[in-house]
Amino acid sequence: MRFDYDLFVIGAGSGGVRAARMAAGYGARVAIAEERFLGGTCVNVGCIPKKLFSYAAHFREDFEDAKGFGWSAGPLRFDWAQLKENKNREIGRLNDVYEQLLASSGVALLRGRARVLDPHRVRVGERDYAVEHILVATGARAVVPPIPGAELGITSDAAFFLEALPKRALVVGGGYIAVEFASIFNGLGVETTLAYRGPHLLRGFDDEVRQFLAGEMEKKGVRILFNTRVLALRTGAGGCREVCFGDGREEAFDLVMFATGRAPSSRGFGLEETGVKLAENGAIVVDEAFRSSVPSIYALGDVIDRLKLTPVAIHEAMAFAQTRFGGRPQRMDYENVPTAVFCHPSVGAVGLTEARARERCSRVHVYTTAFRPLKLTLTPREERTFMKLVVDGATDRVLGVHMVGPEAGEVVQGFAVALKGGATKAQFDATVGIHPTLAEEFVTMRERKPEPGAVGLA
Repeated sequence: MRFDYDLFVIGAGSGGVRAARMAAGYGARVAIAEERFLGGTCVNVGCIPKKLFSYAAHFREDFEDAKGFGWSAGPLRFDWAQLKENKNREIGRLNDVYEQLLASSGVALLRGRARVLDPHRVRVGERDYAVEHILVATGARAVVPPIPGAELGITSDAAFFLEALPKRALVVGGGYIAVEFASIFNGLGVETTLAYRGPHLLRGFDDEVRQFLAGEMEKKGVRILFNTRVLALRTGAGGCREVCFGDGREEAFDLVMFATGRAPSSRGFGLEETGVKLAENGAIVVDEAFRSSVPSIYALGDVIDRLKLTPVAIHEAMAFAQTRFGGRPQRMDYENVPTAVFCHPSVGAVGLTEARARERCSRVHVYTTAFRPLKLTLTPREERTFMKLVVDGATDRVLGVHMVGPEAGEVVQGFAVALKGGATKAQFDATVGIHPTLAEEFVTMRERKPEPGAVGLA
């Protein structure tokens, strides 16, 4: 069979574009199909615009804090339309960059929805292409709960394009997107409520981090309703959203945003008809080499539902391209992947939580500290920072680094290198800190927390 392309990528998000460019760099003939925008969720309705909004929301506190350092300014005014316009311009620039990167790599960009016809044929528009390998990198999509009136709410995708900021907003959920948007709305002056069906935010993070973050967010003015379910929405007076909660209460909001998860975007591409095995939630089932149940079809990124993080998709793409086209078999290492949540205050983490460490190790040593950052000592703000180290008591190896506080992602990124290299607590202790910084606390913590149920330390 004569192939038009050696590799056909479906989806021009971060993972798909990286795989396409690398494969082309190894000499493969590559095409990539995209029906929406280049860069995927991260660039257009995810990481990048959300971080820009997070910066915008934090400036209010920065202006207030500046007074403690002798600065004064006139009355503050926030222009939502200006923020959106500037954000849209930056996202447009990034879309152009992605297009230029593909073109300079020799990758053919096909605009339109791709559909797999069989293991070696893909259709885009009216044309069919014969391809040797197919890579599915279609990401994930926001889902909303199946409740009456759910269509009256929005998802984070629409939040980036609101005509105007609401006066009162309800964010439903307790994960990354929920806590980030609750912080954004609150920081921009919106009366914000966060409702979550569970007892703590950020499932999967360290329990002390989860509890500490909730307290700090509430200090900043976010109203958090734990163990709370939203049962229904209906239109109220003046076009507001009447929300019915599980405890029987009803409350009115100008905006309801569902941040209740994202599902792999695998339906409607002809995959099931071609024989590709999907998990119950729609995730494409792949092996260590990202090969699906159909040998010529591969998948990576959010659509395989391993770790839904942009840098993970990029690393998966690199491993795929090197293995399939570069002659250097690689396997993706999912251990010690760092992550950050850009809420206010922000969260950074890498490695094991205390609970996971206790499941794996016979002895676990834990070190924590909580303090008011130096930058805030000249201000009336009472925000505190929390840091935690989780250590294997038998080997002294540091298993987890966790932080809640300013620039937590920036701080933890460096310590992720140390964990990847197998650093021990003794090596942390032997490292000279940079003073005065927040990060130095991670190399100056000496006092262990008592073991659960223990009276003191041996």
